[in-house]
Amino acid sequence: MKVSQEIMETSGVATEMVRAADLTLPPGVYPDMREHGFERDDWPDLCRKVMGADILVIGTPIWLGEESSVCRVIIERLYAESGKLNDRNQSIYYGRTGGCLITGNEDGIKHCSMSILYALQHLGYMIPPQADAGWIGEAGPGPSYGDEGSGGPDNDFTQRKTTFMTWNLMHTARMLKDAGGLPAHGNDRKAWSAGCRFSHPNPDYRA
Repeated sequence: MKVSQEIMETSGVATEMVRAADLTLPPGVYPDMREHGFERDDWPDLCRKVMGADILVIGTPIWLGEESSVCRVIIERLYAESGKLNDRNQSIYYGRTGGCLITGNEDGIKHCSMSILYALQHLGYMIPPQADAGWIGEAGPGPSYGDEGSGGPDNDFTQRKTTFMTWNLMHTARMLKDAGGLPAHGNDRKAWSAGCRFSHPNPDYRA
C-alpha cells in the first residue's frame, strides 16, 4: 500500500490510509448499525471519507484462502450504501474507481482479488485493467510484507503490479472526472422505475 500511496502523492493525488481493524465496524448491511442494536459504529465517519474519494483501494491479508473477515465487513458496509443515488440517478458509486492489494503466506491472491473486484464493480465502481496486486511469502508461518527481511518490498513482480494498478486507477479516475462520470443514458434508476425501458435512441451514440 505504501508504494501505491507514494506514487499517487508524487503525482499530486491526496491519499489517506485507514486501518479498518482499528475501528469498530459491526457486520451488517445498514448505513448505521447503532440503529440495529450495536452500541458503536465507526462506519458513518469512514463512509464520509469513502464518498469523498475518487479512488478506493482495499487491502487485505489472506486467511484460509479467503480475504479477511474485516475485509468482508467493509464490503458489506459499502453495500449498505448502494441504495443511494448520485445526481444522475445512478448508483452513488458511479464515477469512482477501485482496486485491491492482497498479502499473506499462502496462495490466494487472485481468488481474493476476484471476490473484491467483483463486489466493487457490482456496487458501481469502475475497475480498470490490472487493478490488483499482491505478495505472498514462503508457504507457512513467516514475516508479513512489511516486516524486515520479508523480501516483499524487493519483489519486482509485486512492485510492477502495484505500480501498474496505481497508474491505471489514476488514469481511470482522471478519465471519469474529465467526462463528468458515466453517461446516465441506459442506467438511470428512476427512469427505469417510472416505466421507461430506454427504447428511445441515444443521440450521443448515433453514427
